Amino acid sequence: MSSGPIPVTVLTGFLGAGKTTLLNRILTEQHGKKLAVIENEFGEVGVDNQLVISSDEELFEMNNGCICCTVRGDLIRILGRLIKRKDRLDGILIETTGLANPAPVAQTFFTDDEMKQNFRLDAIVTVVDAKHVLQHLDQDDEAIKQLAFADVILLNKTDLVSAADLDALEERIRRINAVAKIHRSKNCDVPLDRVLEVGGFNLGRATELDPKFLEPEYPFEWAGAYALPVGTHELVIGHEEEMHGHSHSHEGHDHDHDHGEDGHHHHHHGNPNELDVVILPVKSTDEPALAAAREVAVRAFADWETRLKAGDTVVPGTTLQRLLLTEGNGTYPLKVEHAGTYLVFESCGHDPLHIQVQGKPVKPHWQQDFHAAHTHNDAVTSVGISLPGDLDGRKLNDWISGLLRTKGGDIYRMKGVLSVKGSTKRLVFQGVHMLFDAKFDREWDADPRTNTLVFIGRNLDRAALTAAFQACFA
Repeated sequence: MSSGPIPVTVLTGFLGAGKTTLLNRILTEQHGKKLAVIENEFGEVGVDNQLVISSDEELFEMNNGCICCTVRGDLIRILGRLIKRKDRLDGILIETTGLANPAPVAQTFFTDDEMKQNFRLDAIVTVVDAKHVLQHLDQDDEAIKQLAFADVILLNKTDLVSAADLDALEERIRRINAVAKIHRSKNCDVPLDRVLEVGGFNLGRATELDPKFLEPEYPFEWAGAYALPVGTHELVIGHEEEMHGHSHSHEGHDHDHDHGEDGHHHHHHGNPNELDVVILPVKSTDEPALAAAREVAVRAFADWETRLKAGDTVVPGTTLQRLLLTEGNGTYPLKVEHAGTYLVFESCGHDPLHIQVQGKPVKPHWQQDFHAAHTHNDAVTSVGISLPGDLDGRKLNDWISGLLRTKGGDIYRMKGVLSVKGSTKRLVFQGVHMLFDAKFDREWDADPRTNTLVFIGRNLDRAALTAAFQACFA
């Protein structure tokens, strides 16, 4: 029999989502596990314990209100009683009230030494009513927190919603929490290994953490692919009188130019009279070629720029070229030495540039906006960082300490796997608000020493977090 910490699963979800249905399913399944259930009722009279079917498991109830600071002592007292049992438990289930923010429950396993020694928080499982959750996300902050804290999200009652609406709902949830596992269900009918012993919170399966789920933010806002012949062409910025009425269109999505009342383009990032561009030759516009070009452009936008005034020649390549405009306008010779497809990345998303070949405008045959990440309204988002290299332990500690001190209230969850200089083992960390826990687990062995970390919370600044983390490298 294992003598390690007992795994704890927290079941949460808004009122009526199906938590009790899931709990009953767990208690009746022939899984051979000895489980204790802790229920949290909101109100003076307990009802949920009458809804949970009788079983061999122990049922505890706290009905003095939501599990929060005032009731955490109650939770610790019950857990303390469970430690003293002669026969060891295989797991503990804590069902919170539908109005509960799961953070205080998670914090219990960080703040008390006895709790940390005897229990490990395996996962927060959030049950979602697929038919009604959108109205809660628009009105109830607690419903958003329940999603943000989740390791596993059970999208329940899928039989009441169309497939298209389910896909849209998943997309909305992904914007709030991009790393939770999402499972669709009817009547919470899912295999138990999807909700029990998943290793979601303590990162027992930390290698599954994948920030590629996270929608990246790019330093550019638009890209377009142009077929260009050899020669010197014109790159025209603005000049409404010359280009009036011209707009790019792709797959029915028009990119009309954004002219202000004065007839000039307005650039919303940086100096209004500067436009950053990178022009790369590409072999095709299939996804692998585009992905490679995006990575090159990201590095170029982070590097030193070449400043060009009107009349200076623009040459395609991996250099960031900053076009210095006059009242939002400028014309630049564009020198093309090899005929082919050229991908133009620009810092302004309102497509103010035009390429003219022999005096005639050339339209892009492919284009894409990259500012969607800035426009959705959910204040709770996910930020993922994945960078190779070894970290300086002291710099890392100072950064984390300062971050939690200043932003801890906004950081609902954070977790990751880090490579610290001088250690052959992975440093696995997790945090809830201002509470943080980190420990070395297994050897890196042949695995690449890549730092992977995810923040989930409110008002997160991706660029600032990434820059501060990069400063921690040895």
